[in-house]
Amino acid sequence: MRPYYPAMGTKRIARPRRPIMVVGGGAFGLDRDGGSLEDHWLSLGRATRGTRRPRVCLIPTASGDDEANIEHFHDVFGRSARTAHLALFDRTVEDIPAFLRQQDAIYIGGGNTASMLAVWAAHGVDQALRDVHAAGIALAGRSAGGLCWFEGGTTDSYGPTLAAFHGGLGLIRGSHCPHYDGEPQRRPTYHAMVASGELAGGIAVDDFAAAIYDGPELVEVVSDEPERGAYLVERGTGGTVETPLPVRVLGRG
Repeated sequence: MRPYYPAMGTKRIARPRRPIMVVGGGAFGLDRDGGSLEDHWLSLGRATRGTRRPRVCLIPTASGDDEANIEHFHDVFGRSARTAHLALFDRTVEDIPAFLRQQDAIYIGGGNTASMLAVWAAHGVDQALRDVHAAGIALAGRSAGGLCWFEGGTTDSYGPTLAAFHGGLGLIRGSHCPHYDGEPQRRPTYHAMVASGELAGGIAVDDFAAAIYDGPELVEVVSDEPERGAYLVERGTGGTVETPLPVRVLGRG
């Protein structure tokens, strides 16, 4: 089944009604104090309820609720937003669905995708995220936090060797490959998995680039740098077909 990708570049929607921002990697990292991708995510959050200082929440499950990641999130985004985080390994939030409904934007950190989804299922976070997505709250994530929205993709959740992952939330059809230009084995492994049918076709995203969805529909690819982008990867006769997608470099119109 081919994922749904409409023709891009014919128009730009002013605001996605159900935004998901899929960051390939690099951005939102511990060694980064913000940039155009982070600003773009905040703009999606501001538009959710028309507030200048949005309520933004980190879910750091994939990193095991790493304290350094949590502290960095509050430091960076606390300058222009009201920040919160949802910890599950030392849980303090009783009503998770109500807590997430209070947010304007939710960001999922990187780490182990398979472990994250298993913990989410135990606490009901998976269904709560589906519900807030339907309500139009802006969702985003990098690496594992981008992969989780798809049906499957490439992962190192099971060890150092890349493997196929199935069991994502399925808010976006098809598969996803993060770190497309950042890790040498990502591109050939993804091509092989799509060619063999182990993974459905989908989208690959470079580090410091992001694919913006409105519900299941890809509406735009944005990046920090001109050389970063995203690609449609499909199964074709004799292998895979990789198609570069149009990219808007943020800050350049």
